[in-house]
Amino acid sequence: MARRGGRATSRIPGEMSQVARWCACLLVLCSAAQAGLYTASDQIVLLSPDSVEAVMVNSTAAVLAEFYASWCGHCIAFSPVYKSLATDIREWKPAVQLAAVDCAAEENRKLCTDFSIRAYPTIKFFHAYSKADSTGASFRASSHDVAVLRHRVIDKLENHQEPWPPACPPLEPTSQAEIDSFFETNNVQHLALIFEDSKSYVGREVTLDLLQFENVAVRRVLSSEEALVNKLQVTEFPSCYLYSAAGNSSRLRVNMEARVFYSYALQRLPGVVRSGKPPPVNEAVLINRTEEQWRPFNRSRVYMADLESVLHYSLRVELAAHTLIRGQDLTALRKYISVLTKFFPGRPVVMNLLDYVNTRLQNHTDKEISYETFREWLDNTDQSADTALPEGVRWVGCQGSQPHLRRYPCGMWTLFHVLTVQAKSIGGTDPQEVLSAMRNYVHSFFGCRDCAEHFEIMARESLVEVNTFPAAVLWLWSRHNRVNNRVAGALSEDPNFPKVQWPSPEMCPTCHTVKENGEHRWIPEQVLPFLLSHFSSSSILTDYLEDEDHILKKQQEKHEGRQRALEAQKHLDRNTREALDSIPHPLPPKPTLQEEEEEEEEEEEEEEEEEKAPQETKPWPKREVGVAGVQRRRRASFVGVRMRELQEEIVDLDMFVNQHYGAKALASNRVKRRSLQRNKDREPGPVFGLGIELDAGLGMVALQPVEQDYEPDVGRRRKRELTGRFYNREEERGHGGRWMSALSIGFSRVDVSLCVILYFLSSMCLLAMYLFFKNRLRLRRFKVSLT
Repeated sequence: MARRGGRATSRIPGEMSQVARWCACLLVLCSAAQAGLYTASDQIVLLSPDSVEAVMVNSTAAVLAEFYASWCGHCIAFSPVYKSLATDIREWKPAVQLAAVDCAAEENRKLCTDFSIRAYPTIKFFHAYSKADSTGASFRASSHDVAVLRHRVIDKLENHQEPWPPACPPLEPTSQAEIDSFFETNNVQHLALIFEDSKSYVGREVTLDLLQFENVAVRRVLSSEEALVNKLQVTEFPSCYLYSAAGNSSRLRVNMEARVFYSYALQRLPGVVRSGKPPPVNEAVLINRTEEQWRPFNRSRVYMADLESVLHYSLRVELAAHTLIRGQDLTALRKYISVLTKFFPGRPVVMNLLDYVNTRLQNHTDKEISYETFREWLDNTDQSADTALPEGVRWVGCQGSQPHLRRYPCGMWTLFHVLTVQAKSIGGTDPQEVLSAMRNYVHSFFGCRDCAEHFEIMARESLVEVNTFPAAVLWLWSRHNRVNNRVAGALSEDPNFPKVQWPSPEMCPTCHTVKENGEHRWIPEQVLPFLLSHFSSSSILTDYLEDEDHILKKQQEKHEGRQRALEAQKHLDRNTREALDSIPHPLPPKPTLQEEEEEEEEEEEEEEEEEKAPQETKPWPKREVGVAGVQRRRRASFVGVRMRELQEEIVDLDMFVNQHYGAKALASNRVKRRSLQRNKDREPGPVFGLGIELDAGLGMVALQPVEQDYEPDVGRRRKRELTGRFYNREEERGHGGRWMSALSIGFSRVDVSLCVILYFLSSMCLLAMYLFFKNRLRLRRFKVSLT
């Protein structure tokens, strides 16, 4: 922990890392809320009655809080300055952080009253470990100069009362004695000494800028410290020297002697890493890794392999999450493909594919489209000549030291820059065409929803102000740097590729300058030519690209494989239909051992009856029901029974033989058909078999013609047997006989005779009862007359 005077002179990286993680968690918790003039992407903590205690009471970091009203004109004018200040001192968060609360919101009025807020805007400084009843110290914010406000924050930290913020390093000047013993009490790899005048803030600013980095320490040395000045032979103020444990020193070479150049150079020293982040991986180790191939590349160039990889992932992976695309999403997709067709500087095969997909998509008149249909267009199922989009990804300039770092987000930003530059170079018609298409795509399809929300906030703020193509190029560049500033130090940051303000001084020295007060300033007139050159189609490298012939061959093989699969599926479906059509009715279940024994007993009884039967009758062979190629059984009913002509023969049903009355037997056994015929009537004629089913206990049967090629069944089967006799009669039947034939269907002669006898007996019984009661009534009347 760093101390001034009685404070320690070493920093504790673990504690700093813990504070940084706490701040990150706090920003995540507050990300859902949005104050009137600020959002979570502004790196400002949005206070509310629920979060104010956690942020300001007993905090390990000092807090600078703005109390404002969203309707206040001065507050609105000051908000861009406050946002810039938050961005400028974002690396100071473990020591001091910025917050804001909208007092115009109904839910915050009591909160503002508790802090004695009566005018807007009011900025207050809360010391570390503030009490619950603390109302903060007044902070003068009359100036709209970010440098002035930053210096006032430093003054507040230097005058901080005890206890000192534990993450804040010492800000007072160092001495020769402290430097001589520094490496004995501090475990750091680099010590940077910034020599400056007493009124300069550069040394303290750089010290706080390096607050979240390990293996480096910064101390300021005043020009009045003659011992160190003479030892290192310092002649310019400000200037920065690297001091080693052996007492050696070397001057830090920068483009300009200013805060931003010092901070950037020190953060890039070997071994310097952000607190809590793994150290950078040596490129030799990356090349020798076996789990993933590393492709050496030039960090200052753009690669076509990255752009084609972005198209593959965007169109084949990210869009695949949307099975059905409709409404605004379909409009966004049309604009996205249209912009790619116009401005993507791709190879001929890729451009042919984009033209093909764009034509099909623009001609699609339905209000929705399935992704399967869109995927068929991407795969060129029509097999148009020289048309293909490579499958898979080959990251080069967007490689990451780990598989989950950089890659697709890096490639998407690169694609955006290339499209805006191409629209400027080849001459588009609408300066906002590319930016609008990118905005709609990110809003509808980009998988990281928090990223999409932040991009939408930036577009809503100022995209309407873009009215020229150079302005579009610079707008995207400035927003990219804004995102880099916001996510610097996050878990998604690659230690080999830290988030910096781009382009760096090494890549574009002329893009940077400083103001009279030493404040860094971009030179847009130099940034624009750099961007136009860096992202131009002529500067894109084609290393590591897959050969076009190989791409077309793979696409052809994929198409042929799909065709073979479709043909095989059609053949399988055809065979399945044919098999289903040829499947007969299911065979009866295989009889159990008990049923087979009962069937044998039935057959023995049947043979005994046949032996006792008259010699002139002879049974017809049995038929198997339900086997393919043999006539199937019909359900017994009166439906379909035709009245016979007088000269036709009818079937006389005598009796059921060996009938089983169990429920199981009724459900499973079948009736064996047999017909008996007299010897004298065996000449050819119409022959009928009997198909019987016991249907709902009705006992009805239907007559079925027997086929001429019918063969006897010699196997044992579970069927009920029915024995009937067929007689030919020579005499003609009358009209009453015809009705008797119809009424006797399903009944034997014995049944009819029994019915007639019972009917006669019941009539006689009724007649006797009638005579009995008639005589009894007559006797009663006679007795009454005698009395």
